[in-house]
Amino acid sequence: MKDRMNASMRRAIAVIGGTGPAGTGLALRWARAGETVIIGSRDAARAQQAAEAIRKRAGANAQVSGMENSAACAASDLLVLTVPFEAQAALLKQLKPAIRPGSVVIDATVPLAASIGGRASRTIGVWQGSAAQQTAELVPKGVSVAAAFQNASAEQLNGDEDIDCDVIVCSDDPNTTQVAMELAAKVKGVRAIDGGKLENARIVEQITALLVGLNIRHKGHGGIRVTGLPDGAYKTGLVKP
Repeated sequence: MKDRMNASMRRAIAVIGGTGPAGTGLALRWARAGETVIIGSRDAARAQQAAEAIRKRAGANAQVSGMENSAACAASDLLVLTVPFEAQAALLKQLKPAIRPGSVVIDATVPLAASIGGRASRTIGVWQGSAAQQTAELVPKGVSVAAAFQNASAEQLNGDEDIDCDVIVCSDDPNTTQVAMELAAKVKGVRAIDGGKLENARIVEQITALLVGLNIRHKGHGGIRVTGLPDGAYKTGLVKP
């Protein structure tokens, strides 16, 4: 299992819809951690521009490229979906033929009511139960899905300080959970926590709406911390002496 996890981190990470704030923030953090990152976008030129901007910030040795979304899916079997909810279903239907068999998809989508003209501090109902469960229904058979990163502030991710936030990972596949937790732990300051089955993603997605309301009210960029769990429940990138 450990060998499989280490191997997963040597794969390129394709950030689908990666030119938005969440996508560029995650790509920046992973590039700084030494990972190979592919920025995906509907427009290849825009993806390349975003990749160049990230390389300038992450350092000369950063391995970041930009591709059209379908090409990014074809180039990696580790995909991170960072698109607005209103674009999620249509994009996944379009990309389905390009997603490689056995891929892992990590979905950060949140069904905020702002997608249909409502408040960003509210979520809308999703027939499948959550945005992540909708993704699981739309990807090809044999592709595993995890929900993660919904509660991480895009503004913080795009900054230079360590991220003061826990990332809750939900998936029906234990190996996929571990891959997503390893990926989260690559972001300095983040602790990853196994949040159980994919159905729990609906709760994590709703927390984002609460955070949006708090951040609007208090003019901040807050995340969440889960306290009181045994040390083994938290996956971090810190190396203990």
